[in-house]
Amino acid sequence: MKPTDLRVALFSGNYNYVRDGANQALNLLVGYLLDQGVKVRVYSPTTDTPAFPPTGDLVSVPALPVPGGRDEYKFAKGIKAVLPDLEAFAPNLVHVSAPEILGHRAVTWARRNNIASVASVHTRFETYPAYYHIGFVTPLLIWTLTRFYNRFDTVMPTGRGMEELLRSWGVERPMQIWSRGVNHDRFNPGRRSLEWRRALGIADDEVAVSFLGRLVLEKGLDIFAEVVGELQRRGVKHRVLVIGKGPAQQWFADRVPDAVFAGFQAGDDLGRAVASMDVFFNPSLTESFGNVTLEAMAAGVAVVAANAVGPVGMVEENVSGLLVDPGKGAVGRYADAIQHYCENHAARKAAGAAGHAIAETYQWDAINQKVLDAYLEAIARRG
Repeated sequence: MKPTDLRVALFSGNYNYVRDGANQALNLLVGYLLDQGVKVRVYSPTTDTPAFPPTGDLVSVPALPVPGGRDEYKFAKGIKAVLPDLEAFAPNLVHVSAPEILGHRAVTWARRNNIASVASVHTRFETYPAYYHIGFVTPLLIWTLTRFYNRFDTVMPTGRGMEELLRSWGVERPMQIWSRGVNHDRFNPGRRSLEWRRALGIADDEVAVSFLGRLVLEKGLDIFAEVVGELQRRGVKHRVLVIGKGPAQQWFADRVPDAVFAGFQAGDDLGRAVASMDVFFNPSLTESFGNVTLEAMAAGVAVVAANAVGPVGMVEENVSGLLVDPGKGAVGRYADAIQHYCENHAARKAAGAAGHAIAETYQWDAINQKVLDAYLEAIARRG
């Protein structure tokens, strides 16, 4: 089978109505597939005010707001409303990107019709309950996710760490790593701007310890705030720079009152903001990859991150950054790592340069070609 013979139905829980790393990766993938002559149709909840225009043909799936104060996200009611469109499109491969109701219904439809199916893993949903005080449901959630992924012909984790985690749960399906690329024109050390920093009130000799991403609790905002408090108690000279927005912004601002909030940044403005960091601090445990970490590395910024699934295999310990074991005592260990970079200019610059060199190997076209290869292999195995 050739790429031009492929007809892919892609099911997403959020293709473009809220901007995040997962849906930006999916849109880049669809653009690459279309360039290769693949026919693609995307099924996702939508909104009248999307965060960005969708790539390719997007079919709106009826959905409801997610309860619990997270109504910026939606969950689809199911697949029934779009079945006529799906059957008319007649895909020969189904790609599911989220383990929600729509994804479950999509893989059931694919199996019933003997159509090859692929699942990509974007988020560690099993880590979410702990942030909302319902951690007791985690074992059930892991069981559900394991059963879900074992229904596909191929599973695509984001890296070695995520693959090992899925195997430890009992996911037995063939796997093909789908890593992530980075826009090297946008994210590079040349975008650094002292003028932009000064306009925010950050002095040239202040080390900007930075957060980048959506301001939601599951990004580790609580740990970030505690570490900042520890740095202040130690008298470590630094300035907190926060890039992004989200529903937990006021909660976070109350806990890091001296921080500079630069707000949401996009396009080349985002590239400038990232390159203007000095240390990127990412304590999140919920990401299967962490696009923001790769963007910081590409911009030549030293990284301090959790020794978790996302950074493993991407951040090279003691070379491009420092990885800290989460859990008991992590606040002190994070503070030690950040203090090292705050007080050691040479080490900070060396880590940034090493990260930039590593990031140059992450090229979108080569990475997305692996997805296309995985599609063709899944169809061949199903016969």
